Amino acid sequence: MTTTLKFRNDDNVKAKVFILDGIENIDKIGLRPEEAEYIRKSYEDSKDKSVVIDRYTELFVIFFVAADVEERDFMEQCRRKGSAICKLLNKNKYEEVLIQDIGAKRCAKMGTAEGIMLANYEFKKYKTDAKANTLKTVWLMEGTACEDCVEKMNVTIEATLFARDLVNEPVNHLNAEDLADIISTKVREVGGHAEVLNKKKIEALKMGGLLAVNAGSTDDPTFTILEWKPENPVNEKPVVLVGKGIVFDTGGYNLKTAQFMNDMKHDMAGAATVAAAVYAAAKAKLPVHVIALVPATDNRLDGNAHVTGDIITMFDGTTVEVLNTDAEGRLILADALAYAKKFDPMMVLDFATLTGAASYSIGPYATVVMGKDSDEICKKLEDIGERVYERLVRFPMFEEYGDMVKSDLADLKNVGGRFGGAITAGKFLEHFTDYPWLHFDIAGTAFLDKAEYYKPAGATGIHVRLLMKFLREMRDER
Repeated sequence: MTTTLKFRNDDNVKAKVFILDGIENIDKIGLRPEEAEYIRKSYEDSKDKSVVIDRYTELFVIFFVAADVEERDFMEQCRRKGSAICKLLNKNKYEEVLIQDIGAKRCAKMGTAEGIMLANYEFKKYKTDAKANTLKTVWLMEGTACEDCVEKMNVTIEATLFARDLVNEPVNHLNAEDLADIISTKVREVGGHAEVLNKKKIEALKMGGLLAVNAGSTDDPTFTILEWKPENPVNEKPVVLVGKGIVFDTGGYNLKTAQFMNDMKHDMAGAATVAAAVYAAAKAKLPVHVIALVPATDNRLDGNAHVTGDIITMFDGTTVEVLNTDAEGRLILADALAYAKKFDPMMVLDFATLTGAASYSIGPYATVVMGKDSDEICKKLEDIGERVYERLVRFPMFEEYGDMVKSDLADLKNVGGRFGGAITAGKFLEHFTDYPWLHFDIAGTAFLDKAEYYKPAGATGIHVRLLMKFLREMRDER
């Protein structure tokens, strides 16, 4: 269920959140004298500066924010407070909450609302006796925030939760054809264009990477093209997003152990991110031309599956020696990156749960990013990543790493050896680009083993929020 952010002109709501920048404003809330005194005492004693007043028929949450911190930390502080408040509201079965600020920065309300709305997500589709969260609406007083800010929040949250839903679906309910049907329908519903290439068309295009990975599957592959092209877009050339759509990854004949295979339904998180971003751009009617390419298949094994030692020919004619069938994501991405050239893109950003090496390098707290001819774009995205707290860490792409994926028998090999695995995967992909390009390895950030504030266990919907802010700022900079 998506929580909705709305305006109202009265405070007739049973659950209220008050955000204050200091204890001196406590008398402005209208509390009973004993309640105000209790909060003053709690303020002196409490480390996190949060107080709950439960009147049984009403619930007041008062928390204090530090105004003398950077915007990034301030907003994240509010989001995390929001996630805690969300749990409290659902525990007490409240359906709505009103957020008010007393002296705090106006953006505190939006950060708190964002944390509540993201934290209210749950995926209980397959639980027969599940009790759903009760919270449905987050209210702001009219005039305390702009309508555009509220609409932006609603669209971005909806898209993020859509991405989470896609990633959390098991493969027996979401194969490549299902994924293509869902995302194409979703984008068409809001005025975007979608085209799904079936196996015959993929064969006609000679997408050797996608076909090789699909060879062991009983389900056909798909290649989905999603597009939002408004009248008079701010960009003359499109922004192209590419998302890895491996709906389940066994590793192929380089079979994963159970420990590493259990969560492999999430190997299409990159596809979910880019599809959700195009959906959000179309629903928000952003004046930005954006395209998403989603190559999709599962990676299974049978008598026809590709094996190590195979040499395949990619969409652009490059030959690749397959030395590890579990390095399959880069094969389908390579076909999509080469296909992206036909759009003469302004830039291409690809998102993929590509390597364990990225996750091992920096853990679940940031995404590895690398690329070429895109320094200015990367700096902008790094800045946005700090602001939305979806942080990026840039890895180098020295020429020597490219030597590690050269093959003696073909143009390239699909693995580069033990060292620098995330970077050599990036260097492999770079071969198929001739435009400004950034690669986001979201292996560590797309799926979590346990919940972290407003990010649930399971799918996080990572970088939908980052992309929406990036596309909106393209609009604002025209």
